Amino acid sequence: MNIHRYMQPVDKTIGDLLVRADDGAWVQTDKDGKAHMKPLWANPGSGGWAVLYRWQKGYQAPAHKHLGAIHAYIISGCLKLRDTQLKAGDYMYEANGIIHDETVALEDTVHLNIADGPILFFDDSAITHYVGWEQIQKLLNADSQSREKNED
Repeated sequence: MNIHRYMQPVDKTIGDLLVRADDGAWVQTDKDGKAHMKPLWANPGSGGWAVLYRWQKGYQAPAHKHLGAIHAYIISGCLKLRDTQLKAGDYMYEANGIIHDETVALEDTVHLNIADGPILFFDDSAITHYVGWEQIQKLLNADSQSREKNED
């Protein structure tokens, strides 16, 4: 019996995803140019997505609610989140449903976020915007199309 034959995935389209350091574009996410995001992955089946954030010192991400859990890893720099400072090498898990005020970059900071669902941003009077797998997928598609045009 060849066990390898039985271990093959049912879905032949699944495979690894590799995003090299030079792949993908940084997208400005604020009007002042202090915040950028590099989309890495989006999954319509699970609603999950992954991005790198690059925030300049002083940037304040607005208040928001996690509509899915978030795994965050600080690659470099320092963030203030509620009463906690997150420094390079720190990992944080934020559960689905967490609400918090702005997150502040105390230093130029790069951090990885892996989300299990969308984030809903708001101010004192209204919902201001929403980020989920669909928005990340649109950015990935636009970046892919841009790279294809540049290769021609």
